Amino acid sequence: MSENRSVKIKVRGLSKVFGDQPKKALKLRDEGLKRPEILDKTGQTLGLSNIDFDVHEGELLVIMGLSGSGKSTLIRCLNRLIEPTEGEIIIDGEDIPQLSDKALLECRRRHFSMVFQNFALFPHRTVQQNAEFGLEIRGIDADTRAKTARDALTQVGLNGWEDAYPNQLSGGMQQRVGLARALANDSTVLLMDEAFSALDPLIRKDMQQELLELQHRMKKTTVFITHDLDEALNIGDRIVLLKDGEVVQIGTPEEILTKPADDYVERFIEGVDMSRVLTAESAMRPVRATAREDDGPRTALRKMKENAMDSIYVTSRDRKLKGLVEADAANSAIQSGQDRLDSVMTQDFRTVGPDEPLHNLFALFNEKSFPIAVIDDERRLLGVVVKGAVLDELAQAGDH
Repeated sequence: MSENRSVKIKVRGLSKVFGDQPKKALKLRDEGLKRPEILDKTGQTLGLSNIDFDVHEGELLVIMGLSGSGKSTLIRCLNRLIEPTEGEIIIDGEDIPQLSDKALLECRRRHFSMVFQNFALFPHRTVQQNAEFGLEIRGIDADTRAKTARDALTQVGLNGWEDAYPNQLSGGMQQRVGLARALANDSTVLLMDEAFSALDPLIRKDMQQELLELQHRMKKTTVFITHDLDEALNIGDRIVLLKDGEVVQIGTPEEILTKPADDYVERFIEGVDMSRVLTAESAMRPVRATAREDDGPRTALRKMKENAMDSIYVTSRDRKLKGLVEADAANSAIQSGQDRLDSVMTQDFRTVGPDEPLHNLFALFNEKSFPIAVIDDERRLLGVVVKGAVLDELAQAGDH
């Protein structure tokens, strides 16, 4: 997925030392000492050490770790709210740590909008006025900013709430206003720092879902900070897992769950319900044989016999799924002298996309237990999932 997108932000060798002798701390780091020893010897805190990662265009990248892992320091280094000690942060060719104050201000306006945990709304301003705030700072004229803010509020489902004040809104709605304000700025990157942490669990789940839908519509490059593994697995295209200011692992949710980099990651993911995170793609098998829509019933039956199958999917020449034929139906067609498959083809089977969570698949196996067809957006047949493969995939994941 994200591998095919261009790189929006490139972070290389990023380190941050809190203290007045950063060179001393980095020297000890280069000699192999870790954060606690460096603090003990120098009084300097190694907040981040040698961080490397890319953020792809349109990707939702989650940076996660426990409290003190460096994740909030990292997101604030991206837009230089915190000054990095060393390293590169390159966005669209500009190296942010090298920018002058004026160029940095311009870069922030163009590229970064931030959504905070505590909503950061002005209590004396209406929802509309809060959403307009960033545009007002930039000197955008009143009509343009009013329309832009209204559009952003509509995007986050707050149509009709423009004249309300923050204290009249629930926590989830207040966070939507913060999101709308960030969207109205039309920056190229959205930075979200523990944005849903202050919300109660049900509203939090709703907001995660809404963020995913927004992401699907707008394809906004987003860096999302969280300490919550379930949240990271639910929303992230990829996850950067931090510990003590260092990257422990970078990967898709599935890679982190099925190929943990070390014991720390293994302990981190203990207790995750694998069926909710692993997808149809992970359990998918290649299709042993398909019938073409212009095949006759004899050809379809022969293909089934050759491959020890009692049903076969029918596809067009460009692999688009047209239907399914059972062996009994093909046999009956031959007996009655029919020479076309479409008369005996059924639509009584289940299809899913490659990203469908495995836990949704169990209910789809009907009493005939046809393999579930995995299809792309164009209805091309990518593979099939059989019940045994789902169980096998979960069993293997559990062994890791």
